[in-house]
Amino acid sequence: MIAGLLVLTPLLGWAGSLGFAPAVALAGLLTVSSLRVRTEDRALLLALFTALVWACASVFWSPWRPGDLEEQTGLKLVFMLALYGCAVSAARAVPEVRLPGLIKGLVAATLILALILLLEAATAAAGYQILLGLIGQTVRPDYAIKNVAQGLYVLTLLAPMAIAAVSGRARWVLGLGLGAGIIGPALVFGYDAPLLALACALLAAGLVWFFSFMGPRLLAGLSAGGFLLAPVLVNGAFTLGLDERLSPFLSESWLQRLGYWSKAVEWIWARPLPGWGLDASRAFGPGIQLHPHNAPLQVWMELGLIGAVAAAIVWASIFSGLSRPVRTPAAAAAAAAATAYLVFGAVSFGVWQEWWLALGALTALACILVLRARPIDLSGRSV
Repeated sequence: MIAGLLVLTPLLGWAGSLGFAPAVALAGLLTVSSLRVRTEDRALLLALFTALVWACASVFWSPWRPGDLEEQTGLKLVFMLALYGCAVSAARAVPEVRLPGLIKGLVAATLILALILLLEAATAAAGYQILLGLIGQTVRPDYAIKNVAQGLYVLTLLAPMAIAAVSGRARWVLGLGLGAGIIGPALVFGYDAPLLALACALLAAGLVWFFSFMGPRLLAGLSAGGFLLAPVLVNGAFTLGLDERLSPFLSESWLQRLGYWSKAVEWIWARPLPGWGLDASRAFGPGIQLHPHNAPLQVWMELGLIGAVAAAIVWASIFSGLSRPVRTPAAAAAAAAATAYLVFGAVSFGVWQEWWLALGALTALACILVLRARPIDLSGRSV
């Protein structure tokens, strides 16, 4: 099942990111027998379970009323936590003898996706438009670019693990190739988030590489503090007038985000403890469209202090679990991938989007594989 996910990754990253949700869910369903709970995972799982229970309970006071089963976010979260969790756990059950093959699959998947994105950037997403034409659909060129650009998020999350999975000169060559696959299309398509996430990921990787024991713990504190203090930090930035100073240099999409964040902070202060309820941000238009485009603010706004504390514990557990007595490329790469996911969540996506959570599970799965395996050379021999 893991090999199948890796095979599908370039296709889904290019032509249908929404497909990550059913793909990862199916993998979790078919690997449920491999689920194991380790002692060191208990704090993270307790925080996730607490957040899930609180989110489901908050449905009763949320102003948002789902129209059909598809919009029942609380119900979907129950299945997502179970199935995505099983898929991640399956990576720990893979026999060591199978790890090199899966690692090569991960490297191949990222390389193929990088090549596809470079070709699409050079042709204004012509390949995607041709693909839709073959199945009898049409799409505007700007929408085609928007859909193809989703692959940049996939590649940015998986690239650090692919780079850490190989050794020697191949690591540098692969790093340059995948870096070009991110930077080139991001510049051509006009997407800032992948470039911002890549820069932050490199800083996180460097911190963990040079300070293998304390670096992850520092990132744990920063991520937890970011969730707990998000409304204070954003409100302070607006109070200091940073938004007005930066607005002449920002694009329309960034200005919209600033507006969403300002409104979100106002509503957070109105109900800081219980929050407004799951999916409440959908009901606060036109000030906010769908969600605030900031994960910490959305968690605060919808789940209040309890949700923010749970999220802080989750991310603190993830980063602190990467602390090592000696430096390892895999730990540095995992910190980079986790940081990129945080950055994307802080500027782009809604917290509860199925495909986004599935992509997070796939990233965690890849991190576990690389953390367990030894780097391989181009021939696949362990070193």
